Amino acid sequence: MSVHMIYYKDGAKMMRPIHNREEYLKLRDSEEQQSVVRAVRNGNAQLKSRLIQMNYSCLPNEDGSLKGSTTMSNSVGMDIDHIPPEEMQPLKERILAKKDELGLQMMEMSARGGGYHLAFKRKPELSQEENLQWASELLGVEFDKGAKDITRVFFTTTASGEDLIYLDDELFDNSGERLEVRGERLPENPKEVKPQNPDIPLTSNPLPLTSKSFPNDYQGLPYKDIISKWWELYNEGKEPMKSNRDVLTFELAVNLRHICGFDRELMAAVIPCYDGFAETQKMKCIDSALAEKRTQMPKRLKDVLFQVRRDRMNDVDTEDALSEGKGLEEAVQEDERFYYNQLPKMPMGVKESIDAVGPALSMPVVTAICPAIGMLATGVKLDVHGKANTLNLISYIAGDFASGKGSIDPVIDAWTGEVKALDMMYQQQEDEWRAKKRAAKNKKEQPEEPKLPVRCLTLNNTVANLAERLANTEGKHAFSFTPEADTVAQKWKATMSDFSVMLRQSYDASRYEREARSAEAVNVHIEHLLWNVTMCGTPDALYRVVNNYTDGFQSRIAVARTPDNTFAPLEEKPYILTDRQTERIHQVAHLLMLMQGTAVLPKLEEKGREWLEQIRLETIKSDDAVRARQRFRIGVTAQRMTCCIMLCKVAEQLIQKHGYAGAEKQLKANPNLWKTMLEKAQTPQMLDAYHVVADYLLDCALYFFRDRIENAFNSRDYAGGGDRHRMGKNDSIFARLDVEFGFEGAFQHSVSVKGSNVSRNQVRQMLKNWKKQGLIIQTEAGRYRKVQEMCH
Repeated sequence: MSVHMIYYKDGAKMMRPIHNREEYLKLRDSEEQQSVVRAVRNGNAQLKSRLIQMNYSCLPNEDGSLKGSTTMSNSVGMDIDHIPPEEMQPLKERILAKKDELGLQMMEMSARGGGYHLAFKRKPELSQEENLQWASELLGVEFDKGAKDITRVFFTTTASGEDLIYLDDELFDNSGERLEVRGERLPENPKEVKPQNPDIPLTSNPLPLTSKSFPNDYQGLPYKDIISKWWELYNEGKEPMKSNRDVLTFELAVNLRHICGFDRELMAAVIPCYDGFAETQKMKCIDSALAEKRTQMPKRLKDVLFQVRRDRMNDVDTEDALSEGKGLEEAVQEDERFYYNQLPKMPMGVKESIDAVGPALSMPVVTAICPAIGMLATGVKLDVHGKANTLNLISYIAGDFASGKGSIDPVIDAWTGEVKALDMMYQQQEDEWRAKKRAAKNKKEQPEEPKLPVRCLTLNNTVANLAERLANTEGKHAFSFTPEADTVAQKWKATMSDFSVMLRQSYDASRYEREARSAEAVNVHIEHLLWNVTMCGTPDALYRVVNNYTDGFQSRIAVARTPDNTFAPLEEKPYILTDRQTERIHQVAHLLMLMQGTAVLPKLEEKGREWLEQIRLETIKSDDAVRARQRFRIGVTAQRMTCCIMLCKVAEQLIQKHGYAGAEKQLKANPNLWKTMLEKAQTPQMLDAYHVVADYLLDCALYFFRDRIENAFNSRDYAGGGDRHRMGKNDSIFARLDVEFGFEGAFQHSVSVKGSNVSRNQVRQMLKNWKKQGLIIQTEAGRYRKVQEMCH
């Protein structure tokens, strides 16, 4: 028979066999498993994805993965769901009465408690669905039609008699199955038990540590050298001591997990117990680190790896050094694909844009083209948090010179090609007017100046000219793109505040007024300022463009960063925008201009609210005001960007069904068709894109601006400033505390993280916030206990 536990490796679901009853019960009976089941049944359904997952119907592929497996095991997993409460007990008795005829091997109550999961002996002459249908008729109950594939996994409950109703040891007998014949050796323990929803982290692997052997190096760099270099760079060359070993071990583990495959046991093997540190306490630090949200490899860790590699190049043969360097670069390049690997399949237009620049630049190009898409779909409004507004977006693509930003330029040109063609016609008319004006310079009658709706506007312009252009767009979006943001920094140097004000007002489509200073100049009165902007430039130029961190300009900009390609080899076949890709982008761009109206997307709104709440809870545990504040506008920006992507999905579906010309006819004949299709485009895949975009924007904003924002708000010049200090996004005070803790412990951890000037009143307020949010309860004076369901 067969039962496999699901774990994740490099984002893919993997399978490892459960060999016996003892191992099976131990997995189900962990404290983590029990607490999550309780939370789910108390109504906290989003925690369900933290439960251990099992498969009973198939065997793994050759590489141990689950996806696409076509080999059935000797058992069948069956999901019986949505049973009325009054029928639960009679059904349970009926199943147990027929267990021999059914060949029952396992019966458990479902995670929410409203159904059962069964595993029974397979009838080999029947298909998977035929086996399920046979069992359904035998038991007189319907099975879940959505769970009929052999790769279906089940969220496991506990080992209690109420949850695990029946278990037969035959379930663990895999004799005669392909697994034994193939002689495959799967890992003894999973590297990571990753939740189905990656935004809800797990605490740790519930399996105990084993004595298996582990690698001593990462890509040829010994872990001991990496750790030694870490302390050299970030702790003045000193190893942790008793007074700071908890905090420093946690910080080391948060970073080191990225090069340990998020493997708890490997981390335990390579991280020393500093200054008499108990093994159990070290493991608490490692578990807390593994519970933190997964991100790209931190920059500090990348710097350490490069420093270690350089040191070793002086001590080893050139051939060995080059080999080590190549392996490390490949690993770093793979990390640069972190968000690309999370992106769902992108629709027509967006996909071509990514293909034109390559995976490493996928998020930068998506961030760059969304303002152009919003400009094209200028008639579309999106309801966000009950307020409808146009798709107003401002983005900045930051990267060092020769980092690949230039490959984005032709992609932007492809999206704006049709609008630019119209602009050229208008500009020719303006040139004709200027020629006539010069010819009539001394005449009494002067030719009237045309007010032409040029929409693609250069940023190499004056405030007055740009404001006048924006007033002439006939209520449609204007768009500005610059491949060199220093153009803005230099041209607008004396009037950078005007630039900031105009962009801030364009983000909200606010009213914009500009009074002329002379009789020849034009007064500007714009009801709704519609102006989308994409800038590319170096980080230095970014700080020259965004030089105020308290006025809200920074939070209105979607910032992306190009990968660090300092030591990357030149691509053998560089990514370019092909004619075919350009044509497909043109088709989508044209259809976007035909869409008019307000879109209400309840599923996207719900996804946005879930993300905001998730970040709120994470930041309240860390008392991280900067990250908490950033989430507000990033949440809105991410919804607008996701809507842009979904609009491209609608265009793709129309083209696939009707052809390009037919799609245009359909939109003109039925102006509301796109709205109906957009609502249906709220698929799980498209909604997953929201999470990827929002997480990416938040990561980039903190990467570039955290220190500057904190310094600005702590400045004496800032009237609303409070006593706040730098908090890393992974430095959760809450995670470091034991389940039961006292006020003094909370105070000491706050001081170690936030600095010595933390007051006791600040800590009391932090604990009040935690109590109010249900994170902790007070057991006695000065003593607290974490609420188990919310500990992690």
